[in-house]
Amino acid sequence: MQTHRVDIFISGGGIAGQVAACVFATQGFTVLMADPVPPVTVADMDGSDLRSTAFLKPARELFDRCGLWPVLAPHAKPLDSLQVIDTTGWPPVERDRRVFRASDMGDDPFGWNLMNWVVRRELWTHLQGQDRITALYGAGFKSIVQRTGEIIVSLTNGDQVRARMGVAADGKFSPLREAVGIDVSTTRYGQKSLAFTVTHDAPHDNISTEIYNEGGPFTIVPLPDLDGRHASAIVWMNLGARAVELMDMPVPAFEDVMQNRSVNLLGRMRLEGRRSIWPIITQTADHLVSGRVAVMAEAAHALPPIGAQGLNTSLNDLAVLADLAGKSPDDLGGVKMMQAYEKTRKPDIAARARVIDVFNRVARSGETPLQALRLAGLKAVHDMPPLRKGVMRAGLGPR
Repeated sequence: MQTHRVDIFISGGGIAGQVAACVFATQGFTVLMADPVPPVTVADMDGSDLRSTAFLKPARELFDRCGLWPVLAPHAKPLDSLQVIDTTGWPPVERDRRVFRASDMGDDPFGWNLMNWVVRRELWTHLQGQDRITALYGAGFKSIVQRTGEIIVSLTNGDQVRARMGVAADGKFSPLREAVGIDVSTTRYGQKSLAFTVTHDAPHDNISTEIYNEGGPFTIVPLPDLDGRHASAIVWMNLGARAVELMDMPVPAFEDVMQNRSVNLLGRMRLEGRRSIWPIITQTADHLVSGRVAVMAEAAHALPPIGAQGLNTSLNDLAVLADLAGKSPDDLGGVKMMQAYEKTRKPDIAARARVIDVFNRVARSGETPLQALRLAGLKAVHDMPPLRKGVMRAGLGPR
């Protein structure tokens, strides 16, 4: 048994926890990050996260602040435009499309797309050389005692951590969040999402595309070329039974269905590697703080994969928490700091959860009136420049 004395304890070694450790260490804080599962850093291993994330401009700014962008940039593909295609029927027939261009907002792309397993691999490597960070994989959170000026955490390997602040970044079933008594509110949609990588005949031209039909969007996000072939990451939402059927479908049949669902946008698509499947829920924590523990990322909010809001909202949590810590390092984990974090983040999280919930209900529906509403909404948002820019600005996150 070993006792670790640090400024900040982070439960969870996924992308959010890894970035949090880097950000706080850059600010001069000592950090211990614990996760019960070693990181999976190879695409074809069991447990590998085959999803991709479009990191928006605020996330890029956070990466720049803590020195992570040079590590991630070689693996990133810029997103210059977002294309939305509305379809109906099967095989899907395109009814309309609209393109939202990053150039309407400035010179930078909307964001940069990276595979999640690649991000975890690069961050894991980066963490090994950081003096202020202790990364304990294979040792998870077990229990916590909160005192006036510190928390005392017991880990599953028998070690103890004494810290001034705790951060729950350990997922939607967060053991640290549960240990400090924070409940969650959950909405289930009966949907699941497939995530996988494809190569295709036509170039994607750095355009991210969402194709709407019954069940939810079929989202195509640009990736760097794969062995000289054009490549994209796919997130495909469906009602649960249909998603399971697609997950188990032989590859040739799966590729034929995928080709129809993509309305042949990028020519012939070929599945590369495995498929993974994820449940779709909206879940929000009833509170973001308890004593000296702050809750962030999926421990605080799990959202349907629409509009790149999931991990980007998580990094918005981190940006606020880090700013508060940097402004008042002597009050790290104190009452004023924690109250300010909850007051700042809770309304934004609630608003995003409401909007995405409504949008998902409309987008997944096969009912004619709701499909007509979906199409009318797309036209209205795109064709009114002030509204279009306002929606794009809101999607990037709080400024």
